[in-house]
Amino acid sequence: MAQTEEASKTAGKPIRCRAAVARKAGEPLVIEEITVAPPKARELRVRVLCSALCFSDIHFWRLEEPHGYYPRIFGHETVGVVESVGEGIEDVKVGDTVIPSFLAYCGECPDCTSIKSNQCSKLRFELSPYIRDGTSRFSDAKGETIYHFGYTSGFSEYTVVDITHVTKVDPAIPPSKACLLGCGVSTGVGAAWKTADVEAGSTVAIFGLGVIGLAVAEGARLRGAKTIIGVDLNPDKVEIGKKFGITHFINPKELGGKPASEVILGMTDGLGADYCFECVGLPSLSQEAFACCRKGWGKTIILGVDKPDSKFILNSLVNNHSGKTITGVQYGGLKPNIDIAILGKRHLDKELQLDLFVTHEIKLEDINKAFKLLIEGKCLRTVIWMDQERASADGVTFNEL
Repeated sequence: MAQTEEASKTAGKPIRCRAAVARKAGEPLVIEEITVAPPKARELRVRVLCSALCFSDIHFWRLEEPHGYYPRIFGHETVGVVESVGEGIEDVKVGDTVIPSFLAYCGECPDCTSIKSNQCSKLRFELSPYIRDGTSRFSDAKGETIYHFGYTSGFSEYTVVDITHVTKVDPAIPPSKACLLGCGVSTGVGAAWKTADVEAGSTVAIFGLGVIGLAVAEGARLRGAKTIIGVDLNPDKVEIGKKFGITHFINPKELGGKPASEVILGMTDGLGADYCFECVGLPSLSQEAFACCRKGWGKTIILGVDKPDSKFILNSLVNNHSGKTITGVQYGGLKPNIDIAILGKRHLDKELQLDLFVTHEIKLEDINKAFKLLIEGKCLRTVIWMDQERASADGVTFNEL
């Protein structure tokens, strides 16, 4: 009832609220009062509960060209409650809990109607600074435009998203866990589940044990992999990785110059791992992953994001005659409108360990500390709470940083 009354007072009107605004590339975000316009047709305005900081936010926050649009509101691992809806919205109503997604689902194109793809061909993924109609719903105190990010912009107390970028989820999922399904965790779990289709009893090798790499391990664990090899330079990841099912750990700094791929081949009787995942975004690691992927049926999945013009080279003879495959994937191959709800249920059923990914929870005004933590490798996911009343109701204890 309270949510309905709130919506009746604000529907169709601009809302003034706080947001963390990136004014320049690589500079600290500024907490500002902004105006969020009402949703247009087939859009909805969302009261953000919380958002998690993903390294993709940092990657694009650092960019000046060609995708550096400022001022901008980042944040794409987000959960919130629908405050108001525009014309033509039928499947989502005021008060629903939703997760915005950077991938669209039109439900009509060949890709959306096929199980083979999550790349909507009607509403393609682009690094646009706007919402789908090519305009912004954000403005600052001077009335000047603030740009969107990834069709989500979750570092604001309110945001506006197109209906094709929204998935309704069970409100029973704690917000600090639900927001993780917007990107990193879903990408890793999905890559093991959908893209690789990891089989029970198989061997998996993961290069890079950040959130995506650990989520790959979690997905492989859920799929019944027997051996899960983690490769990382950080020795702290040994104990962390065990919680997600990693059975063997390799630190390349401790190999005396020997490639990690050679060690993995030795661990697998020279055959290689059935499934290899590159989760950092380095061409050299992509080559390493492919080198220790099993001949005959091995799959190498590239998840890491590097600079747009980066390349890696494969040996033609090995590639053509080994029977191995290599592929890239976005969002782990998941269809947000279907698979987010499935992952949410697996968490509620105490199968998917979303809790383990959350290492810090903070208030919006401390968001720059979250950036520092992630850049220094001192956290997995920091959840930034916009709705502090909800955080208090959920018994959240904010980290003092």
